Amino acid sequence: MSKKNNPGFDPKEVQLLKDECKEANQSFMYFEDEDLQEPNGEEFAHIHFVGLHKGQEIIYDLVIYTLRLHHGSKVYEMAEQKAMKSYPLYIPLDNRNEDYQANEELDDEVEVMILELIEEIEENEEVKVSEHIEIDEDFEYGIGLDVALNVEEITDEVVLKFIDEFKSGTLKLDKTLYSFKSEFDDED
Repeated sequence: MSKKNNPGFDPKEVQLLKDECKEANQSFMYFEDEDLQEPNGEEFAHIHFVGLHKGQEIIYDLVIYTLRLHHGSKVYEMAEQKAMKSYPLYIPLDNRNEDYQANEELDDEVEVMILELIEEIEENEEVKVSEHIEIDEDFEYGIGLDVALNVEEITDEVVLKFIDEFKSGTLKLDKTLYSFKSEFDDED
């Protein structure tokens, strides 16, 4: 998308966000998006903030989440792909449209298999993740930032620290590879 057609580069849009932030007495605003499957919560947040890009004030559209959530997502994707090899007729939830014909028996079998595969993948530490930032300058609203941090939860303090370090150019990401285990282990 050209910068001219990107509302996140429009000085009027930028000023609106700055005014919202000033009114709320903070440097960023949470953004609620019905299209995102993960609502703002302990492990995830969708944020808008104003920053400089090539000397111009623009809006950054930040999706920030814990490394644990990122790992869980990658593990689930891997388990689902493995399960689909055994059940080629299975259609993942994300791929189902209005024409989808429900097959509860198949869905139940695949779900059980996915849970078993998740346990196996985690046990074998097949998926490892590190902190990262992806910058999308061709984003539809400002510049998109996709960030995973090795923190227990995404709090205002975590977001503020990230924004301050990002803006000042002092952001240092931990490149150590981590693996996590699900917290829903048997509690007998």
